[in-house]
Amino acid sequence: MNLEITIEDARWQGLEPLATRAIQAVLDHCGPDADLCEISLLACDDARIAELNAEFREKPSPTNVLSWPAEDLAAETPGQAPAQPTPDFTGEIALGDIAISYETCEREASEADKSMDDHVTHLVIHGVLHLLGYDHIRDTDATLMEGVEVEILGKMGIDDPYNT
Repeated sequence: MNLEITIEDARWQGLEPLATRAIQAVLDHCGPDADLCEISLLACDDARIAELNAEFREKPSPTNVLSWPAEDLAAETPGQAPAQPTPDFTGEIALGDIAISYETCEREASEADKSMDDHVTHLVIHGVLHLLGYDHIRDTDATLMEGVEVEILGKMGIDDPYNT
């Protein structure tokens, strides 16, 4: 896997091995050949992610994670698995970009009484699933996506984040 990480906030110490493990777990579970996949990850703060959220989603507030898929892989039928990504003419699979905010992740982890590492792992998995065409706008799609997240997290020894 080709993972390009840009660290804009120095508090993101140790993100690379955590993100690499989470992304590898998603790709192993969902099927694309990890050796062919490319992902860009921006590790930023709330101010930067609020700018991105305003620019791309017209929501001028911070959020935990944003994703920009390189290709629309979403299933046409609600609740169905997305299409598999295919390599481009170079033989690589550009999946897209993810941004993640330190302050929001830290606050959410604290509020949920979870470790920061477990919460960030979940959010990286969530972001990669968006790159692979999963979504949670419709209830049936949300159920599918959450189920996949829980299964991947379980394989990694992390508790179900939706079981509160």
